[in-house]
Amino acid sequence: MNKKGFTLIELLVVIAIIGLLSTLAVVALGSARVKARDSKRLSDLKQIQTALELYYTDKDLYPVAAVAVTLGDANHICLNLASGLTTTGCTSAYMGLVPKDPGSNSYAYTSANGSTYTIVATLEDTVNGLTKKINVTPSGIVDVTD
Repeated sequence: MNKKGFTLIELLVVIAIIGLLSTLAVVALGSARVKARDSKRLSDLKQIQTALELYYTDKDLYPVAAVAVTLGDANHICLNLASGLTTTGCTSAYMGLVPKDPGSNSYAYTSANGSTYTIVATLEDTVNGLTKKINVTPSGIVDVTD
């Protein structure tokens, strides 16, 4: 008897193996995406910090925002010399497009009198000893202990 083809058992075993491998790949990609978003958050915050320091060098104060503003939203997409964080007039911009959080969180900026500032951000996982909620100030990025 000449057999041409696969038995039902062989096909089921192959399908089960492919299903298992694809499930493992999806799980691995999910954690890689979380790490990528957290890395982007930290990179964005360092860029914003640098732009704010350049602004401070020229104006001798940080942009004033007594109430927390969401960076990167429709009202705060540009950091320029004339008016600080704004939507229009980005001719002399330190940051032409202020980044927003790559996930569902946001960057909240406050500066009561312009002498210092705080940006509150939330990470999805632990990165370099930083866990979940972090504050960015002129002195650096620090972990917020709850």
